[in-house]
Amino acid sequence: MTRLVLVGAGGMGRAWLGTVLRNPDAELAGVVDLDLDVARTALAEVEGGVAADVPVGRDVVEVARRVGADAVVNVTVPQAHHPVTTAALFAGFPVLGEKPVASTVAQALSLVAASEVSGQPFLVSQSRRYNPHVEEFRAQAAVLGDLGSLSTEFFKAPHFGGFREEMAQPLLVDMAIHQFDLARYLLDAEPVSVYCESFNPPWSWYSGDASAAAVFEMSTGARYTFTGSWCAPGVETSWNGAWRLSGAKGSAVWNGDDRPVLDAEGEAGEFTDPGQEIAGSLAAFVAFLTRGAQFSGEVHDNVLSLAMVEAAVESAATGARVRLDDVLDRAYARALADEQREDVATALKGWSSVRAALGAGR
Repeated sequence: MTRLVLVGAGGMGRAWLGTVLRNPDAELAGVVDLDLDVARTALAEVEGGVAADVPVGRDVVEVARRVGADAVVNVTVPQAHHPVTTAALFAGFPVLGEKPVASTVAQALSLVAASEVSGQPFLVSQSRRYNPHVEEFRAQAAVLGDLGSLSTEFFKAPHFGGFREEMAQPLLVDMAIHQFDLARYLLDAEPVSVYCESFNPPWSWYSGDASAAAVFEMSTGARYTFTGSWCAPGVETSWNGAWRLSGAKGSAVWNGDDRPVLDAEGEAGEFTDPGQEIAGSLAAFVAFLTRGAQFSGEVHDNVLSLAMVEAAVESAATGARVRLDDVLDRAYARALADEQREDVATALKGWSSVRAALGAGR
């Protein structure tokens, strides 16, 4: 049984609380939140209050040590990802973190180095990868030969209220990372450059740009196109988006909810059901810790998904095509300038290049 301490007891934290409690191979050993009343209320209300007596506290390291935890699940707001994860890693605890890996690519690079120096794994839950339809779609991609283009249409009209409706780039920053990450996974390729335009329709209830279109050049020469809006009522797509993949030998489409459809000679090979979203991510984390099973989203492998977001936002702001290596180079310089730990700074300085460092952990 893997004993876990969960950090963050807000809305997403409650979803993770229930998921941990339902996992037969995990035990909720403690909950951390700056507001202890929020933590206690969540424990009293989730899953009928079966975990109401679980210890709580404000400091992740103190609680994890007190309860004898095996690992930490970090479900804090993005701004807290870097300090909470760094503290846990250097206290000797493996970490599973919610996406994004950090608020910025610079902080993400610091966490890569922190994982290396501490010797503790940091895994990022890109929960949309955990879907049997995604695995089937990926198996179909292998039948299509050379892949030329992948596209996502994403059109929803959610009224969230709160911080999302005040963000400068709500769609790109808060949502598109799911699709960008899946594009890397489905194409088995890395981003090279992006051109992006964003805008806000006159009827939008968001302060920032709720609509965007982006074209990524990928390392294989394929193009990934994303177009979407968070203020598009009527004929809405799945929350996963609607996908089309075109290759030399045919095409495949996925509406985001049902099984994908292959139009090509031959049949897709077998695939493994990875479980569903955060439940699948948690199960994979526990299997990684207990059996050394493969995990899709180790920190080295996850940084470029966030870099795609930063590059798209920069392109939208400047009106220019943005190279991912330029984004990584600037983030690396910022990571070195901001780093507070000498050992992490030394590790960063030892990298021959960012791309090489990220590839070393895959």
